[in-house]
Amino acid sequence: MGFCTRCGRQLPEEAYFCPYCGVRTIKGVEAGVSIPVDEWKEAFHKAGQEMEKAFQIAAKEMEAAFKTTRANIRESANRRTVVCPQCGEKNLKDVSFCHNCGKKLHQ
Repeated sequence: MGFCTRCGRQLPEEAYFCPYCGVRTIKGVEAGVSIPVDEWKEAFHKAGQEMEKAFQIAAKEMEAAFKTTRANIRESANRRTVVCPQCGEKNLKDVSFCHNCGKKLHQ
């Protein structure tokens, strides 16, 4: 039987952790038994890696969406307009009727 290095109490021979204070015993160290905190650290590390991958994918998708949106805005801005003779509203060049008053547009 050994004694705990932290609290000094007597330990059972097969103990990997002190049943009184929870410290890992010499036998636990020699056996390579991990401390529960180590398992949490590893889990958080893995979660961090997965989040980093997800953010990289999201960043690429957002950049593609912004690129498409920019192109659509440029295309829309480059379209010419036709002014309605009835109400003076600007309409897209390729429409036949005014979107404001419904009058037929002459092209």
